[in-house]
Amino acid sequence: MDMSVWYLVGAVLVFFMQCGFAMVETGFTRAKNAGNIIMKNLMDFCIGTVVFMFLGYGIMNSENYFFGLIGMPDYQLFTDFYGFNWSNFFFQLVFCATAATIVSGAMAERTKFLSYCVYSAVISAVVYPIEAGWVWNGQGWLAGLGFVDFAGSSVIHMVGGISALIGAIILGPRIGKYTKKKDGTVEVHAIPGHSLTLGALGCFILWFCWYGFNGAAASDPAQMAWILGNTTIAPAVATVACMVFTWAKNGKPDVSMCLNASLAGLVAITAPCATVDALGSVIIGLVAGILVVVVVEVLDFRFHIDDPVGAVGVHCANGIWGTVADGLFNTESGLFYGGGVSHLIVQVLGCAAIALYTVILMTITFKVIKATIGLRASAEEEIIGLDITEHGLTSAYADFLPSAPGTLGGETVSGPVDISGLVPTELAPSVTAAESGHKLTKVTIVCNEERFGILRDTMAAIGVTGMTVTNVMGCGEQLGKTGQYRGVEMSMNLFPKIQVDIVVSKVSPGLVVAAAQKALYTGKTGDGKIFVYNVDNVVKVRTGEKDYDALQDQRG
Repeated sequence: MDMSVWYLVGAVLVFFMQCGFAMVETGFTRAKNAGNIIMKNLMDFCIGTVVFMFLGYGIMNSENYFFGLIGMPDYQLFTDFYGFNWSNFFFQLVFCATAATIVSGAMAERTKFLSYCVYSAVISAVVYPIEAGWVWNGQGWLAGLGFVDFAGSSVIHMVGGISALIGAIILGPRIGKYTKKKDGTVEVHAIPGHSLTLGALGCFILWFCWYGFNGAAASDPAQMAWILGNTTIAPAVATVACMVFTWAKNGKPDVSMCLNASLAGLVAITAPCATVDALGSVIIGLVAGILVVVVVEVLDFRFHIDDPVGAVGVHCANGIWGTVADGLFNTESGLFYGGGVSHLIVQVLGCAAIALYTVILMTITFKVIKATIGLRASAEEEIIGLDITEHGLTSAYADFLPSAPGTLGGETVSGPVDISGLVPTELAPSVTAAESGHKLTKVTIVCNEERFGILRDTMAAIGVTGMTVTNVMGCGEQLGKTGQYRGVEMSMNLFPKIQVDIVVSKVSPGLVVAAAQKALYTGKTGDGKIFVYNVDNVVKVRTGEKDYDALQDQRG
């Protein structure tokens, strides 16, 4: 097999991770910011390409590398186009974009777009290139010590995760995430993402692309198979561990946290994917699946740091764990494989050095941005949503309207509706329709969507066809039901319902109520409610007819 071709194919897969990150972050946040997050993930790569081309690649990969710390850009891609190593440039570029995009999720829904573009450029221009050169440039000082980070647990994920953590701290939480009580304690509120489906799609895309992320630099097919095996075992074990852990802790397996756990296992195995065996992968994945839950919840409940997608738990914590794990499970030099502590010390030293550099540079970057152009969107912009305020985008889902209830399935009446023996419900005299007086009465019915077909047919059978139907959210006795989102208790008291509004004059409202009760009754909680009101006036727009006459072509 030509490994040079696989090297480029793997790099293409890494590029497609931008799509995965975009879907994860969009799904785990609210719909009013979907366009903003998509734009950020797009510009991560585009801005990153520009700055990496002009500065980042040179200081990372230059042959003129000073003191094992930084290179001198030589711009061979412009001066020697045909002799330039384009394979290495493209490979390093897509990895650089990954480091930058990690930050987006933790700072989502409240960051100015311009500020995001600035710090994304800083990451691609100087943060990632300098520390990555220490490890992946043969002249780098960490490379000289034998530091192992095969595909970037620390070089990419820890750096992105630390940047995300610093940004989230300086930025502050989203409005409504935390509430301080009178006794001084802080109440944590869940802000669920708008589409777990998109989040899951992004997770699967990322896992698929990770085979290129970890395997692209394999030296031969045998090593590539070894890497791909480890890249499968660790996330699978991490996800199972997370499922069991959250199930035991919360009473239910946490869906979104298990998606995070898959990514956590992938991050953790990224550094040692080519140096550990199956047992090592299992242990690394096991720790990763629990570690991500602990870190996400500690940041949320203990430190009140708002990270909407769990980027810090996934990338920072498990980037550190995966890098250190190579010092424990490396089959040639790991502590548990008879290699002593020397390699472990190098791994810890490398993590600490890269982390310290990232903390210093990114803290300065965020502080400067905050003091100049500003880092955070205004409260009004955050509440309205960044799609409209930052991009003039009314909605990322402008053409998606609620489906008509009658088209969504559910039960219908087979054959003629039986209304024999139907006795009108007794209502208060003030709302009883006297046929001679042509009294106007409004009947509002809130019910389950699946019974709408029966209700519609029953209303037609008693002579009512004019109705207005609305998709609504509501609750009744279910108010006390609670659930959890990423470990945070949340009320589950709103359920999708159908609201049917009917105005009658000729048909008795008591008959409408009785027919609705018959159509909707199942004997279960949530069958619905019926409200009856007096109506003072009705005006038909087309003809100007009023009251009783305005309703006659509706047979009501």
